[in-house]
Amino acid sequence: MYGRGFDPVPLQFEKRSLRHVLSQTGGSQLVRINVAGQKRPEMALVRDVQRDVIRGTLLHVDFYRVMMTERLTTEVPLMTFGASPAVEQNEGILLHGISTVEVECLPGDLVDAIEVDLSGLTEVGQALCVRDLTVPAGIEILTDLDEVIAHVVMMRAEEEVIEEEVPEAEEIKVITEAEGEETAGEEG
Repeated sequence: MYGRGFDPVPLQFEKRSLRHVLSQTGGSQLVRINVAGQKRPEMALVRDVQRDVIRGTLLHVDFYRVMMTERLTTEVPLMTFGASPAVEQNEGILLHGISTVEVECLPGDLVDAIEVDLSGLTEVGQALCVRDLTVPAGIEILTDLDEVIAHVVMMRAEEEVIEEEVPEAEEIKVITEAEGEETAGEEG
């Protein structure tokens, strides 16, 4: 566990309880860590999880200790819901853009995800951008407001395949290596 103004501390956890906590939390959820020898638990965010490539077992977890009175910067996932009427009516297809936004807030204001309603995309050409998000009070979005979250585009009509006439290839005489040497010797 590490953090601003905090000396890094190596920690050991029981595997089962750590796996349970990691399965329940994401990078934007606070975790309460009871450190031996301390009266109060530390509040932290999961920053990095390393797993064995073959077995999938946990190797290492980085926790970022937060101060509840200081603003922090982190990424929050976007969770889409609803369906675009334009897509449902087969007028277009939905292209997804970014799936997270960078935010700044106090740790207590942090949310698990920001919801994005796709039902407002009623026509081909419409897009939802970061500026269209509704975020809770206390959260400031740092991601560019023009970043696209979802965009309805026109479906491509099946293109006709036109066979072009290919001109007949000219005849090419193949010269073997032996013939090439004879020709070179005659010229030399």
